[in-house]
Order: sequence, then structure tokens, then C-alpha cells
Amino acid sequence: MEKFNEREEKYLNPLTDFGFHKVFGTKDLLIDFLNQIIKNGGLITDIQYLPSEQWGNVKSERKAIFDIFCTNENGEYFIVEMQKEKQPFFRDRSLYYASLPIQKQAPRGIWDFRLKAVYMVGILDFVLFDESEEDKEQVIECVQLVRERTKTLYSDRLRFVFIELPKFKKTEEELETRFDRWLFILKNLYKLKECPVSIRDDIFKELFQLAEIKQLTKKDMRAYKKSITDYHEVRSAIDCAREESFEKGRVEGIEKGKIDVIQKSLQMNIPIEVIVGLTGYSKEQIMEMKIKNR
Repeated sequence: MEKFNEREEKYLNPLTDFGFHKVFGTKDLLIDFLNQIIKNGGLITDIQYLPSEQWGNVKSERKAIFDIFCTNENGEYFIVEMQKEKQPFFRDRSLYYASLPIQKQAPRGIWDFRLKAVYMVGILDFVLFDESEEDKEQVIECVQLVRERTKTLYSDRLRFVFIELPKFKKTEEELETRFDRWLFILKNLYKLKECPVSIRDDIFKELFQLAEIKQLTKKDMRAYKKSITDYHEVRSAIDCAREESFEKGRVEGIEKGKIDVIQKSLQMNIPIEVIVGLTGYSKEQIMEMKIKNR
């Protein structure tokens, strides 16, 4: 497991809880980031942070704790989430999270049901979409409600934007857009020794200055170290699970291959003793397969 060394690392890791809130808890940085990923909602010029802990309509209902929750000058809502590991029902969770600001808009009394848009932005340290070959190269995915038959927009009041960081592989020399620069920073900030020349405008200078580890108070440093430990524990658990899954798949593949050999050998009337030598299966196991295949 990679360890944090405050003498070697100059900048925070923005994919940790502490680093994420440090960067996106700063209004100018969050506005700039949102303007790079939300292109069809108009330019955001101001935001107001809202309480991250949100309940249903009554306290007895399940609550949600957002990483970042804010509203802009037009009253639209933005939930910005950093997700380190893939969860079985992550898509359902994103739907539930996005539903809470929708419910909150209902005032008491008579209402015409006109809603302000809700944006659910997920910065993912894993791959969410891998259903097609094209998905491998698509770093950002936007999801909206559409009519199934016509593929036209049903409503623009609920929008999801998912950024899959593992798919972003550009080097500093390959950065073309401001969006590229943001993703490069999110993935590589803690590895850098200085702000790259190609990224040095006022916003990114502010980010790099804010992220300097030497600027942290002792209290913040303790919180950051804990955040780093939590981050590496999650990554370690994910890597371990992936290795176990790969090994299981490899073993299952070998066993399937042996079973195919047994079945074909039986069809060719090859002596059972020979099949035992080829596959390592016992005579009794092979006879059982022979009976089942009759």
C-alpha cells in the first residue's frame, strides 16, 4: 500500500475526502469546474453552499449526506459527489440523492409544480459504463430523461453527469481543453512538484496554492492523514477484490476447459483411464458426467 510522505508530497490528493472538500469547498474553483462539465444549462456566475445533510420530507425518513450541495443564482441545485469504489446499487443511489432536492421544492399550499433543475455530478474513481466498445473512451457521460420511441428530451429538470477518472489517460502534453486540465489535476495533483506551465492561469494557481500541504494547520494535517489512510484502505480492498475475482475467473476457466475435454473425449469413446490422465478428474466423476450426458 502506498504511504503518504509529507516531506515528499507537496500537494493534497483531491480524491481523498479532505482534499475533495478543500478544493470544491472553495467557491471560485467549484464554479469553474461546474462550468466545464455542464454546457447546456447556462454559465454559472455564483453559487451558495447548502447543508450537506439532507432528509426526506420528515425526519423519520432516510437521510443522505452529500459531499457538496449548492444552488446557483437561478435557483438550480447541484450535488457533487466523489465516489471511490463501485457499489452494487450506485445508480439507484444517485437517483435517490437527486430526488431529495426535487421533493424539497414543493411549498406548502397551492403549487403549479414548476421545478428548478437538479444536477447530480459524480466524480468516479471507477468505471461505471462498460456496456459497449465506445464506452472505453468516453470519460464523461450525461444522462437525462428521454422518450423511448422518439429519443427526444422528456424533461431537462433532472440531469446526471458522471466523470469516470480511470478512463482519462492524457499526459500533460496532450491536454487540449480546460476540462482536460481539471481531470489531469484531479488524477495527478498529489504527484506534482509544481503547477505545470500549461495550467498556470488564475483559477489553477489558486487551486495549487490552496492545495499546498505546508499550508495546513496541525488539526487539518491530522484530518488529512486520516483521509489518506481511509483512501488507501479503500483502494487496497478494491485491488484485493479484483485479484480474487480474476483468480476465480481463471480457475473457473480452467475447470470449464477440462469439462469440455472430458465431454469431447467421451463422445470419441476415448478410454476413461486416458481421460483421467488428461484432466485429473477421478474415474467416478467422469462416469457421473457420462451418465448425465446420455
